[in-house]
Parts: sequence; structure tokens; C-alpha cells
Amino acid sequence: MLILGIETSCDETGVALYDSEQGLLAHALFSQVDMHADYGGVVPELASRDHVRKLLPLCDEVLERGSRKRADLDGIAYTAGPGLVGALMVGGSVAHALGFALGVPVLGVHHMEGHLLAPMLEEQPPAFPFVALLVSGGHTQLVQVDGIGQYRLLGESVDDAAGEAFDKAAKMLGLDYPGGPRVAALAEQGRDGRYKFPRPMTDRPGLDFSFSGLKTFTLNTVTAADQAGTLDDQTRADIARAFETAVVDTLAIKCRRALQQTGCRRLVMAGGVSANRRLRSALAEMAQKLRAEVFYARPEFCTDNGAMIAYAGCQRLLAGQRDGERIVAVPRWPMDQLPPLEAECLDGLAPQR
Repeated sequence: MLILGIETSCDETGVALYDSEQGLLAHALFSQVDMHADYGGVVPELASRDHVRKLLPLCDEVLERGSRKRADLDGIAYTAGPGLVGALMVGGSVAHALGFALGVPVLGVHHMEGHLLAPMLEEQPPAFPFVALLVSGGHTQLVQVDGIGQYRLLGESVDDAAGEAFDKAAKMLGLDYPGGPRVAALAEQGRDGRYKFPRPMTDRPGLDFSFSGLKTFTLNTVTAADQAGTLDDQTRADIARAFETAVVDTLAIKCRRALQQTGCRRLVMAGGVSANRRLRSALAEMAQKLRAEVFYARPEFCTDNGAMIAYAGCQRLLAGQRDGERIVAVPRWPMDQLPPLEAECLDGLAPQR
């Protein structure tokens, strides 16, 4: 089954071509980061307009890269949510228009399920069951995954997501958008131990997260250094190092608890923050102590992309799921509402070619 995947949930226009037998054939991504940098964050209306301009040319580019034509498609998958409703409508509109013109089924896919399944595109995908850490600008969740659509929420952030906290810390430190990668880069120049930041909610049982207090602690630290006249480049780097270390330690502690609580020996890390080098290192060290395995997608598939939507959509289209005539756009959409798939419906987790 040949599926075209479309991702337009926020400020990345992603398209990919996935074959259930041959794997990922081609993918392309256009980032709007430069456009939104002038505003210090994503402007929803501008994001939607840019998706309109870029989406169809990217679809044609991916088909050409995959040596396929529109008439070869067996189905189309698009991100139906969560996300910015205008951006979601652009992807849904294009998907339904193409599906209607070609006479093929169309299906709206859950954005976070796409992230969760992105490691399945690697040569050595994880087997079920596993614990997933979904960590991005909008979500921080721990989920027990027994199969596609078989999700049990173990814990989530009660306020800011980890990626959101990174972006806000970046603004406090005078860094440009996107904040997360810039904080991580600055932290590389920081010194360990100059500042000691709290590890929120690690001194109590449970698997929920909270990063708003850490954000406030960062602001107070920056303000105190500024008032004392010591907020130079090295101090900013030291604060970035302390902030990043606190986030990484918090995530690692909660992941260890989740593995111990569930008895799983496989941890999947997905979402934009999963590309963070220190986080990968900390989780690898934690997993080694527990004799567990850690899986994650390559960096280009950690952030929003069309490949994860094409893969997730392919699994559900193979199971016979499809949209009706109406475009689906759900800005808020709990993942545990998704229907489970039977094992025989899957394509065998075909590797990338």
C-alpha cells in the first residue's frame, strides 16, 4: 500500500511517501523557522498561509523523488490534530481534495501517535510493549504502549511541556527562536555546578511532570545575576547548563520510575526534545543500569515530519480506517481516544529502504 503522508500541525510543512512493503521511499520538509523568528514564536495565520504555498509543490517533489505518480497512490494520511486549527485545515483540505480526485481513501492521523511510531522507521524498530517518553514543545507524556492504539497514559506535565520550558528559558537568556536548540548549544559552553536548579516533582511518587517552577527559578536566577551586574556571556551559559541538566535529570528520573513500575525493558523517546544530546546520553546511562533498551528516531524524524504521518496512516489505512466526507481537524485530542489495531493488520514494521 503506497501512502502519501502530510504534516501541517504547526510551522513545519512535511510530506513523505511510504510503501507498506518497501518502506520509506522519499520525504521532504520545509521549515518556517526563519519567518517566525522575527516574531519570537509561531504566528498561526502566517503558518497557515505558508502551508498553502508550500504543500502541493512538496507533494510533487516527494512523488518525483520516490519515482511515483499521483495515480500510483493507494491512500493519503494527514495530521488531524493536535495542532493549530488553521494549519491542520490546510493539510486536511489538500489531502481530501487529492483523495477525492484520485478516488483513494483519506485518513486523519493523530500527531503524537506519529511521533510515538517514528522510531518504527529505523532499521531496528522497538517491539511491543514499551514505555514511550513523548517530549516536545507542546507535550511531555509517559505512555505505556502495548500496540498501535493500545495506549495507557502513565504521567504528563501538569503545566508547561519540557519543550515549552526550553523556549521560555531561551527568551530569558536573550536567545532567538527556536529556543530549545539554542539553549542546548549555549549549555555546551556552561560549567557544571555553578548553579543548582531543582528537579520538579521528583521528591514525590508518581509520573507527572511540572516545569513552570523550573521556569520561574530560571527567571529569578537571571534577574539576580542581572541586578548584581554579573550577567555576562559565561553566566548565561552556566544558567543554560544548569537549566538543561535539571530538565534532563527530571525526565530521566521519571523514565526510570516508569520502566520499574510497568516492568517494561524498552523505552522509546520521541518528539522534538528527544534530539537533545544530553537527554539521549542520560537515558542511555539510565537504561544500561536497568538492563533496558532505548529507541529513538534519527534527528530529522524527531521534529515534525511527514514520514511519521505516512507510517502511522499506513497502519490504520491497512486496518480499513478512513475519513468520511468531512475534513477532521482536532486542536486538542487525547491519544487514549484512538481505537486499537489488531496485530494482523500491521505491515510487519517495514524498514526504510
